[in-house]
Amino acid sequence: MQVDLLAGTAYRTVAMPQRQPTILVFDSGLGGLTVLARTTQAHPGARIVYAADDAGFPYGRLSEAELVERVLAVMQRLTARFHPDLAVIACNTASTLVLPALRARFSIPFVGTVPAIKPAAASTKTGLISVLATPGTVARDYTRGLIETYAGACDVTLVGSTRLAGLAEAALKGEAVDDGAILTEITPCFVERAGRRTDVVTLSCTHYPLLLERMKRVAPWQVEWIDPAPAIARRVTQLLAPTGSTGPAAAGDAVAVFTSGSGITGPLRIALAGYGLAQVAIEPMSLAQA
Repeated sequence: MQVDLLAGTAYRTVAMPQRQPTILVFDSGLGGLTVLARTTQAHPGARIVYAADDAGFPYGRLSEAELVERVLAVMQRLTARFHPDLAVIACNTASTLVLPALRARFSIPFVGTVPAIKPAAASTKTGLISVLATPGTVARDYTRGLIETYAGACDVTLVGSTRLAGLAEAALKGEAVDDGAILTEITPCFVERAGRRTDVVTLSCTHYPLLLERMKRVAPWQVEWIDPAPAIARRVTQLLAPTGSTGPAAAGDAVAVFTSGSGITGPLRIALAGYGLAQVAIEPMSLAQA
């Protein structure tokens, strides 16, 4: 309550609610849903846009130059349509290569997803850690630089899985995925050396946590699996300015956007709704348009 001394009357000031931020979560496919879940938990009032560049999936088939050009082109379209306050690149393959170009092109903050090698090195008891990633992420100088910087005292096994991301996509779409296929992809992570065993595996592709419970079930022995999503959500919180109300976003504010949409099935729509993405849109953009 404030008093107007000239008029001798009292009046009440009312704080105007601040606009909720728009957060864009971007991936080549569906793996970024694992990051989306943590981000929406941390920011329940935000407007969420989940963008899957399924026309370009998998990114591992693109050269480095093609990947940079593709992500910049898709992000140009997405930012023009949705005007995000912040974007999360929920893809290790893209983040290890494209983040500098994105930050140079666009004025909004970008949060990347990179192999969780530092926390893995801090957590291991045996000194044997494995980085489970896509072949593209394994091949990046960025990944090897993280190992040199943070895990020099560890024995690090780099495992570039060619099928695991596709298996995760298939499972989310309601297709049958055999446990044996999952075991084949993760087996190289489990190393025995001089009486020691791998005890930490970093999930360095956002698709992989979609299969985490099944990986735990078929794994040769128990390990710590590191999912980067909680750390990404914390970084989003650090970068976003306070936004006032933390109540839920208005119905219909959350949307999933696909650049192709050819693989959208009934089970996938149900799964998307479970992540709060009942609204699905298509922003057609073939690889030829990059």
